[in-house]
Amino acid sequence: MGKHVTISPHEAADRLAIRELIEAYAHCADRRDAEGQMSIFTADAHFVVYMNAKDPAPAMELRSRAALAPVFADLNKYEATTHFVGQSTIFTLTGDRGTGETYCLAHHLTLDGGKRRLMIASLRYLDTFVKMDGLWLFAERRLYVDWMEERALS
Repeated sequence: MGKHVTISPHEAADRLAIRELIEAYAHCADRRDAEGQMSIFTADAHFVVYMNAKDPAPAMELRSRAALAPVFADLNKYEATTHFVGQSTIFTLTGDRGTGETYCLAHHLTLDGGKRRLMIASLRYLDTFVKMDGLWLFAERRLYVDWMEERALS
């Protein structure tokens, strides 16, 4: 078991705000709120997707908040999604910057001619957070797909 240290109320509030930021990303994705999802990134955000976590070459790399719009809009092709956010670990937190890692199981439901299919992806996000005007935002989000499973649903 890890050693627990005392943290200040200010740091505790920052850690809670970062967790709420992480959860807002998943909530906006599942509600198809692309504008809300984009709003939690810095204007010059860096977003990188690795469809195979073992491959060092990214499948996609975007370099602005505006560039995220088509990525988030692409979720509209699914009948429904559910992103279960698991553990999130903050590696560093100093002043107005932080880094961390979050695990997520992303469920994507499709309908094709009345047949339902489910794709589940095990995701990890390596994040860089910044606090601007009192709000925590994603400055960089690296999405790693560890594995995927697809199956028919009854």
